[in-house]
This record gives sequence, structure tokens and C-alpha cells, in this order.
Amino acid sequence: MRRRAAVVWLVVAAAIVPMWITALYGGLPTGVLEINYALTDIRPLDGFVAVPGKLTPSQVGVITWIALLGLMGVLAGLHRFMESTVRPTSPEADGGQFVVPDWFVTDKRWVVEYHPGVESSEGLLVVGALSVLAIACAMLFAAEFATLVRTQYIGLYATGMFVSLAAMTAAFYAWFMPHVEVAEYRGHDLGGETP
Repeated sequence: MRRRAAVVWLVVAAAIVPMWITALYGGLPTGVLEINYALTDIRPLDGFVAVPGKLTPSQVGVITWIALLGLMGVLAGLHRFMESTVRPTSPEADGGQFVVPDWFVTDKRWVVEYHPGVESSEGLLVVGALSVLAIACAMLFAAEFATLVRTQYIGLYATGMFVSLAAMTAAFYAWFMPHVEVAEYRGHDLGGETP
């Protein structure tokens, strides 16, 4: 696994480093944005993190690629969490048969492995906390948009809302949804008994 991760990082670096070097020496920086504060009190460019004021379009493109690759890493981590972190190590069975609802099994489909949902209080707490966070970010986003307050963090609130919703979905899947692996005949017109 470490070797595969190292190969992935090398491929990413081999793509990003030349792009960044090209971006550093290509194109002219964009102009500085200025707002006449004598006409308005809104500070849309204020923030809690100091960022460079001048970036070329090429540098913005590289930063966008890095952000997309980071998002893919987050999605891979969420998938690993959903599939392995809170799942039981062995499937549930009763007398050699998987304990599943009757409608799971048909003449041409049968259950290979079944893990029931954990349904723990820990999962309920995580899903509840993420729900509260999503609601809070949505309310802040709506208030920011409706009132045009002094320092605007609309992007931050929208990000918090969507990320918390995605994490809540992943947590609900991991703790409360059963994991089922089935096998079935590829052609439904084929006959035969389940093995």
C-alpha cells in the first residue's frame, strides 16, 4: 500500500511541478482589485488568512488543480472510512446462513456477504453534530447573503455547508447502512439454481 501511495505522489508531483514552474514564468499578473470604501462599508476581500494579492491566470489554474487533487484525496479517505473503519470484521451469520431480509435473495441473486449497520450511539452523535453544523453554515450563508455584512465569508460558509452534508452522508452510510455483497447471473434469462 505504501508503494502505491508513493507512486501516486510521484505522478502528482511530476504533473504539478512543471505546471507551477511554467506558471511562475508565464503571463503577467492580474491587476490589483480596489474598492472605493468612501461609497460602501462592505469588505468583500477581507479574510482571516493572508493570501497573495497578485496571481497570474496560470498560477490560478495550478492552484485549482491542486485543490481538485486534494478533493479526490478527501473522497478516497471518506470511501476508506465508510468501507472499513466502523464495519464489523466478520459478516453476520446464523447457522451457516446470512441473516438478511427475504427480498434480498431471488432465484438468480444470492447474498455472498452481509454486514449489518452498526447503529451505535457514537454514529448517532456524529450524524447529529454534522447536521447541526450544516444547518449553522446554511443559516450563516443566508444571513451573509441577505444582509451584506461588513466582512463577507460566503464561500467559507457554503464550503462548510456542503462539506458537512457530504460528511454526514458518509457517516450515516458507515454507521447505519448495511453492507451487502451479492452475486447474480449476468443474463436474467438463464436458468439454474443458486450455488
